[in-house]
Amino acid sequence: MQIALADSEATEALGRALASTRPPLAAVHLHGDLGAGKSTLARALLRELGVQGPIRSPTYTLVERYPVPGGEAWHLDLYRIGDATELDFLGLDGGEATLWLVEWPERGAAALPAADLHVHLAQAGPGRRAWLEGGTPSGLDWLAALAQTGSLPGFPAGRP
Repeated sequence: MQIALADSEATEALGRALASTRPPLAAVHLHGDLGAGKSTLARALLRELGVQGPIRSPTYTLVERYPVPGGEAWHLDLYRIGDATELDFLGLDGGEATLWLVEWPERGAAALPAADLHVHLAQAGPGRRAWLEGGTPSGLDWLAALAQTGSLPGFPAGRP
């Protein structure tokens, strides 16, 4: 699924739409260069799930945890790690996470859960472009539900 995102508000709208259609357990791998909108999308998704207060970028902490309906959302930014073994010290092996939002997932390799959804973001002129790919049957169902909502800018309802 490809979506044109005219501005940061459209990126936030995508985050809200993902939140409103998410499955109970999900892992989202966020791909894109610096400034592509990964944190913007994650923040909007978390806000839509009811997270109050500051939503910090985990650039330096590597992981931020937030209570969400049904469990916890873990937002990871792996840009600064050099090796996936560094994740061993973050306490990510518990079962509390019901939603994983992982920026720079390629740096975490096999230490991360498989992605239900891959979100690729890239700058495109004054806006951005998003490519969404299901990585599991649950992720494919998520994309189908997202397409049915009709809430995505520039993407008609019913088109997976």
